[in-house]
Amino acid sequence: MRFSALVVVGDKKGKVGVGISKAKDVRGAVNKAVKYAKARLIDVPLKGTTIACDITYKYGAARILLKPAPAGSGITAGGAMRVVLSAAGIRDVVGRILGTNNKITNVYATFEALAKMSQMVNRKK
Repeated sequence: MRFSALVVVGDKKGKVGVGISKAKDVRGAVNKAVKYAKARLIDVPLKGTTIACDITYKYGAARILLKPAPAGSGITAGGAMRVVLSAAGIRDVVGRILGTNNKITNVYATFEALAKMSQMVNRKK
């Protein structure tokens, strides 16, 4: 019997990482996942308390839609997406999960969408 752990780490200042791992005990799985996530942190481009631009991203069976929101509106997104966005320090955003209900796929889709947005913003500079 093995346990699987999905972990999201972030500094709430624009850095976020996601990791998944398996181990024989829960503590071992969590520790491995945290180590994996910290090694693969990305910088998320922020514009104040929201994201820099709109993005639609497809990852596996999941489709993610993220849009900037006015200050004070909060995170309007589903559970798996909300965790990644709040760990990154994004406080005002509108998000929608289209497609699958799989939490792991939705977390990775959100993470990859933020990474893609970071690449787009860096290209514009």
